[in-house]
Amino acid sequence: MALIGVVALIVIGPEKLPKVARTIGALIGKAQRYVSDVKAEVNRSMDLEELKKMKESMETAARDVEQSVQTTASEFEKDWAETTSGVVSDLPALEPPPPEYKHPDKNWRLKRGAMPQWYKARAGVRTKALSGAARVARYRPKPLNSV
Repeated sequence: MALIGVVALIVIGPEKLPKVARTIGALIGKAQRYVSDVKAEVNRSMDLEELKKMKESMETAARDVEQSVQTTASEFEKDWAETTSGVVSDLPALEPPPPEYKHPDKNWRLKRGAMPQWYKARAGVRTKALSGAARVARYRPKPLNSV
């Protein structure tokens, strides 16, 4: 290195040597950055290839599991059909299902009206509708009387 520096000092001259050294340093820095970028790109592509291989292996494993589950399920269905084929014919006829629930629509008023007054009072059921003004008057806080 010292020999190269001495030769450069003699060939270039002491006036231009600092400027040439800065230029050479900048070029070397650019070259190092370029090399590091290329290395990073190669590493990323290698990682991407590894991820693709891992994805493919996971997909094949998932397909294998799905196929084994399907074959097991079909075998179970066959066994179930064979087992229950003689049993189902021996069972008596099943009762029809109960009728589906139907919402009573407007009959709730009739049901409310059928309750006795004492039960409504105990349960806190409103028996009379209040208008807006009556509700405000009833629930407005009482003013404190300054006596």
